[in-house]
Amino acid sequence: MDPDSFQDLDSLSTDAGTLNDAASASVAATNYSSTAAATSSSSSSSSSSPAALSRYENQKRRDWNTFGQYLRNHRPPLSLSRCSGAHVLEFLRYLDQFGKTKVHTQLCPFFGYPNPPAPCPCPLRQAWGSLDALVGRLRAAFEENGGNPEANPFAARAVRLYLREVRDLQSKARGVSYEKKKRKRPPPQAPGLPPSSEDQ
Repeated sequence: MDPDSFQDLDSLSTDAGTLNDAASASVAATNYSSTAAATSSSSSSSSSSPAALSRYENQKRRDWNTFGQYLRNHRPPLSLSRCSGAHVLEFLRYLDQFGKTKVHTQLCPFFGYPNPPAPCPCPLRQAWGSLDALVGRLRAAFEENGGNPEANPFAARAVRLYLREVRDLQSKARGVSYEKKKRKRPPPQAPGLPPSSEDQ
């Protein structure tokens, strides 16, 4: 595989996002656009035209194509029906080499510092948020492409545990909290005081 053809997940929203077959992804996107245009023109007599795909749907389609390319390049090649949670983990770990998020080791003096004052040799990894969003999109795409929801490898327990482990590790290493912030409740109002004798 050509590493240069796969961008970091943080910048996938503006890239084709394929591993080493950007040309074929471009052709697929062109064919998709042509099909959509033909469908739109054929239904021009109707009162409404088909809505354009959302950014999320476009990203999900690119992610699905990327994962399909990964399966085809796997040795030996893997079919989707034989894909398991273990293969998803293998895919996620493979993506780490293209990451751009500095994750400090425990031996690093900047371990736990969100804004280290100097560079360090710690490895770059995919950010937990990017991996979590990617798995969510691929889980939905798997079922939309005919996969059995009960056998969805992206929903496997091993994948959930891995994402939790990455979240906790990166949270400690980078000094960043991934916990959802709880909304502050307005302070309770003091109960109404009985009217004074002067008001009566």
